[in-house]
Amino acid sequence: MGVHISLCKNDTVCRDFSIFGGFRETKTVNPNFSFSIFNCADTLPVAWDAIAKKNTFLSRPYLALLEKASPDNMQCHFIGLFNNGELCGIALAQYVNLSRINTFVEEKKSFCLKDYIFRKFSSHILVIGNNTLTGQNAYLLDDGIPETEALSLFRKALQQMARDYRKKCIYINLLAIKDFNREELPDFKAAGFKGYYEFCTQPNMIFDIRENWNTIDDYLADLNTKYRTQYNRARKKAEGIEKRKLTAAEIRAQETRIHELYLTVAGNASFNTFHLPKNHFEVFKEELKDDFLFYGYFLDGKLVGFNTLIKNGTDMDTYFLGYDDTIQKEKMLYLNMLYDMAGYAIKKGFKHVVFARSAMEIKSSVGARAEQVYGMIKHTNPFVNLFMARLFPYFDPKVEWKERSPFK
Repeated sequence: MGVHISLCKNDTVCRDFSIFGGFRETKTVNPNFSFSIFNCADTLPVAWDAIAKKNTFLSRPYLALLEKASPDNMQCHFIGLFNNGELCGIALAQYVNLSRINTFVEEKKSFCLKDYIFRKFSSHILVIGNNTLTGQNAYLLDDGIPETEALSLFRKALQQMARDYRKKCIYINLLAIKDFNREELPDFKAAGFKGYYEFCTQPNMIFDIRENWNTIDDYLADLNTKYRTQYNRARKKAEGIEKRKLTAAEIRAQETRIHELYLTVAGNASFNTFHLPKNHFEVFKEELKDDFLFYGYFLDGKLVGFNTLIKNGTDMDTYFLGYDDTIQKEKMLYLNMLYDMAGYAIKKGFKHVVFARSAMEIKSSVGARAEQVYGMIKHTNPFVNLFMARLFPYFDPKVEWKERSPFK
């Protein structure tokens, strides 16, 4: 744990010192509030998990795991907010270096103007939030700090981290905070987010489990004829596919094939900010144990697909998946995976399945609803930032899709 010392010079300025994070200057309306930045999950305050209990994805065990198995172009940081030295808020921040990966699908061509511009002006990003997940996994607060005060401190923490990176000759291009639905969207303006552009990206697809659903048959009974037929057709197409839950040892044995299948799906995405390391799923299974589920799909003994799930309280979060393109369409593998994930959550009594972004239409056909997510972003170059309202839509992939209504 970092040693946290507040040296108050006057009513508005405090300097916070962590032996792991160095001096942090915090300007705040209330001098009782301060922040510290931790650069290693092992140094987080003991009280961290008392606040994180509402969200697995902000717990110390998960953050340590994410740090251990993070993509090569990503580095995690952790922000603690304090009220008179008592921890009252926590957040995850990530530095992402987009110059180290293939960001846009178009770059597979000989030259991609969009990718060139992005790499030149926006490749170094600091974000409060989790870039590997969709949803509000950015921060949690207790009753010891007002949200506006907390957001103001998070904003200052972003600025401090940008200064720290500058000392290492890494110049941050973008500062951001994500993902919030409309009800969760706090008052950033009141917290001093001047010059930040509010953006809305592809929606988070949420599958709500009705109280009368105890088995997959209950779910099927509520589908209209068209989508019940879709379900039966998908199941028939999948004949010959064996689905099996894999252990950490089995994941390790299939590591190369799993990574190949994962990259197939990642390569189909219009925009990538990272690629997972080969051992990512093995590490997650070893550390999270039964809270992390890895299902392999086999055809004639060969792994042709996989999906992963993470338990988070009453929610089941779908994680990454992969499949063989030559098998996927014929066997309707992706659609069958969605049904399998929904069926597991129904059987185990979860309230929601978080299907995340991408493939909105097919997820909608299973019964997921679209939940808009919002964030704030700012370019550190004041001149470039003036055009953020025009630049962001240019780089944000637009996906046309039709919402489906599968229920009676």
